[in-house]
Amino acid sequence: MIDIQRVKEDRGIKLEKVGIKRLRYPVRLLVKGGAAPQTPVATIELAVEVPSDVKATHMSRFTRLVHRYKDALHSQRFIEMIQDVRTQLEAPRAYGKFSFPYYLEKNAPISREISLMEYQCELEGTSGESGDELFLTVMVPVTTLCPCSKAISEMGAHNQRADVKVIADISKELLWIEDIIKAVEDSASSPLYSLLKREDEKYVTEQAYKNPQFVEDVVREAYLRIEKLYRNKQHCSFVIECESYESIHNHSAFASTQYQYHTNS
Repeated sequence: MIDIQRVKEDRGIKLEKVGIKRLRYPVRLLVKGGAAPQTPVATIELAVEVPSDVKATHMSRFTRLVHRYKDALHSQRFIEMIQDVRTQLEAPRAYGKFSFPYYLEKNAPISREISLMEYQCELEGTSGESGDELFLTVMVPVTTLCPCSKAISEMGAHNQRADVKVIADISKELLWIEDIIKAVEDSASSPLYSLLKREDEKYVTEQAYKNPQFVEDVVREAYLRIEKLYRNKQHCSFVIECESYESIHNHSAFASTQYQYHTNS
């Protein structure tokens, strides 16, 4: 049969991305420490660059490749999948993003009741003639308590939930989702939990009060901890943003920064 996608295109316009998005597909994610893999349903986007002289790409090949790589997914296998997308679709550049929930079993601090805490994550990568790139995004919800409010108030201080987003370059060095989550939670006034008994609620409330943090503090503390996760500083590159959903304002407060290794030369 005729391959319409490969008919000569004469309008001379390159398309940066052509592909599929919002494909929902179950995948198996490898977990730190060799525990049983998690099996979330990922929301997937895959695309390729289409040169100016090519009419279209072959859409069916994207889903076929997702199915091929859906088991035992990890950073190296994700890069291999993007490379395979580029090869199979004969494209100069390929792009992929998997968005998925990740769950950690957490004990409440005093009662030790067990529950699952959800964290939203993304794997996003590109493969092209200049090389491959892979980034891991982890969104960590935490509690922040305002140092200013504590300092000026005779009783109490306002606190609120905040989201800390970390986008880490894992093209050349693996970082575990669990380690990023711990680094962020240790930087906040208090972690969050899915299940708290009364004694736990008392503990986390008092713990946050003892550890007041501005959004600036959370970002700086997380920066120092995440930097330590990279063994080779030449591979170290990440972005951190903390957004605090203020309890006494009708707006959010935020802070962000990024790290990239620089030589002295």
